[in-house]
Amino acid sequence: MLGLLTRLFKEEEGQGMVEYGLILALIAVVVVGILTTMGDNLKGIFDTISSKLSGTTS
Repeated sequence: MLGLLTRLFKEEEGQGMVEYGLILALIAVVVVGILTTMGDNLKGIFDTISSKLSGTTS
């Protein structure tokens, strides 16, 4: 039993994938935060672009 526990603590096979997963999760949190903060500004920009493309002005 002790040999099994020491082997589990020494294994590093899945370590790289866990690190990549944590980095992706951090990037996702940052992107969501930025989009939440800039949401109204982006909506205004896209509305302006859409109205200019359709030929109507507001």
